[in-house]
Amino acid sequence: MQLSKDFYISFWYRYGIILYRWGLTLFCIGGLCSCASLKIPGLKAGNLSFGSNVTQIREIKPEQDKKATVYIQGKVEKQVPLVKKWAYQINDSTDKIWVVTNQSNLKQGTQVVIKGKVLYQSIPLANQEFGEVYLEEE
Repeated sequence: MQLSKDFYISFWYRYGIILYRWGLTLFCIGGLCSCASLKIPGLKAGNLSFGSNVTQIREIKPEQDKKATVYIQGKVEKQVPLVKKWAYQINDSTDKIWVVTNQSNLKQGTQVVIKGKVLYQSIPLANQEFGEVYLEEE
């Protein structure tokens, strides 16, 4: 009985220290890694680009008979209530675009990422075109 008790104590003393050291090592490595800068492809802290498929607003062009789907990211600058919808002007520092959506809770100054269809509304006046590109959120 005493032999098995001594074996049990020596076993846990020897391997308990090893487990303790490994646990402490992993904890320290995890702590150091959490303090390091995050390097993930498609994640830029400066421009706040969270995805590599985010399109800059200045690159959005109207295309005939095509309703391209794009992701944009920017800051909400203006909001306009419509009938059962809302329109928000989004600025991504390259340009501005209006987005029509069902969301009513976006506040001015909020950073957003929106997926939407590129649409064009033609407004001809006095032989001039005053149309504008906008997005309809999907």
